[in-house]
Amino acid sequence: MKYNEIYHFHHPHHKLKFEKSEIPFKCDGCKEIGIGSRYKCSTNTLCDYDLHMQCALPSPTFFHPFYRKCNFQFMSHPPGETGRYCNACEKDVNGFVYHCRSCGYDLHPCCAKLPMVVEEDEVKLYLYRKVRSWCHHCGRKGGSWSYRSKCKSYSVHVACVREMLVENWHHVYRNSISNSMQSSVHRSKGRMKNRCCDIAAFALQIVISAILGDPTPLIAAIVASLISTS
Repeated sequence: MKYNEIYHFHHPHHKLKFEKSEIPFKCDGCKEIGIGSRYKCSTNTLCDYDLHMQCALPSPTFFHPFYRKCNFQFMSHPPGETGRYCNACEKDVNGFVYHCRSCGYDLHPCCAKLPMVVEEDEVKLYLYRKVRSWCHHCGRKGGSWSYRSKCKSYSVHVACVREMLVENWHHVYRNSISNSMQSSVHRSKGRMKNRCCDIAAFALQIVISAILGDPTPLIAAIVASLISTS
């Protein structure tokens, strides 16, 4: 459920207001990149405090179908003194996290809420804990969670998409929406030589939206246009 305004324990003195923005931000909860939907401090313009929706409205406990024996608990910081990493994207945990005390697994809030199935038009992707097919970005098998097409012709690691987003977020800030959209269409026409490439390009946009926790097609198209150059 989405609320227009909330109070959050991590920023208790000011209200946070729900908004959408094409400008990328760093979530002050999980410390990961975000684009699109967010809760932003609406009281003090100097705060520059932002939260993903998943970090702003967490569940006290969480169960995931990949870890049926685990009872994940929401924590404002990773437990213990040693560094921890997210079992979904394999990136470091530096802030808010879902942690299973009995198994030791950790999930970023956005990773924990990744949809098991994403679908748009004729492209349907399924989330897997591990797949044997090659990742179309890094060319490796196994690794982090992956989205794979129903036809099994396209697969991409969640970790790879996150890495691309982190590497390219500053380009999103500097490029205009219209130029990015035009660039995306131009590059896509040049690269899509067959049906497999067509699925890969479109599927990547869907995965980006899922990972960012924002279904806005415009945001996905902007980021996809940048990633298409890699």
